[in-house]
This record gives sequence, C-alpha cells and structure tokens, in this order.
Amino acid sequence: MSKSFELQGQIHSIGQTTEYGQNGFTKREFVVKLTGEGENERYPNYIAMELIKDKCALMDSYNIGDEITAHFNFSGRLWSGNGGPEKCFTSLQAWRIEGANADAGAGVFDQTPPPATFDQTAPIDNFDDDIPF
Repeated sequence: MSKSFELQGQIHSIGQTTEYGQNGFTKREFVVKLTGEGENERYPNYIAMELIKDKCALMDSYNIGDEITAHFNFSGRLWSGNGGPEKCFTSLQAWRIEGANADAGAGVFDQTPPPATFDQTAPIDNFDDDIPF
C-alpha cells in the first residue's frame, strides 16, 4: 500500500484539463508555492502536481493565489522510446485538495484516496508511446 503525503502552499498556476489518447484519459497540472513552517521566502519552493481522471475537477473551485493543502501520492514509471535510454518519470498525483477555510467545510472534496497500485502492464488501446507520460 502506498503512503499518502500532504503539502501546504499557495497556488501559483493552474493548467487546463487535457485529454490523451482515444480512451479518454485526462490530466490537469498545477503548481504550488510551498508555505508554512520551515519555508524560507527568500528561496521559495515550487512544486508541480497533477490531478488525473475524475480528480481534474478538484481545481475548479480554486484560483491562483489561494492557500491550499494538497494530499497526494507518489507515482512513477519507466519509459524508453525510439531506442533511447530508459527514463524514469515521477509525478505527485493529488487526490484531495483543501482550502484555507477547510475547518469551516469550504474547499473540502473527495476524501477517498485512489487505489494504491496501478497496473502499468495492462494494454492501452491506441496509446502513442512517443509521449513520455
């Protein structure tokens, strides 16, 4: 079982939901500037995160500059294409977003984490393996 993590920060950017392939796989990326204990304003940390499938809508209620807590899992996979060297891609997949007013009930969304494993060996119809994600 995968361990879940969380981070606190201010939304720096929010991407559009993008669909990949013929099977309807969707992904939405966003960037958070870390805030809170231990963060140094002189050397800010920006963290790129992603939402997949039905979780893409979680960012619809937020704007750039909003303070959030994001709950996420690590995800990674190996890829080698066009005869090149093998590469490892790691992503932070958010599954729950809470706004700064979460204690008042605002900004709390689906609290069920996604399945801990993903079968990367399962065939994907019409998958373009030139795309490294």
